[in-house]
Amino acid sequence: MGLLNIIRRMALREKLSTREIARRTGMSRNTITKYLNAGTIEPQFTTPERQSKLDPFADKLTGWLKTEA
Repeated sequence: MGLLNIIRRMALREKLSTREIARRTGMSRNTITKYLNAGTIEPQFTTPERQSKLDPFADKLTGWLKTEA
């Protein structure tokens, strides 16, 4: 869970003050206020598909596992 979601949950569900949220998170009250007033959604980044270092050896490794099993 992202920090922005945690801050919003503390403010909206738990009805904590900005000062209490700042104390619990260790962030500035100004930053907490900025996050609450922004109304933005936390960005979710997708990771591109990458080759594994073991991909060139996958057939050999599968063969070894079949013989050992």
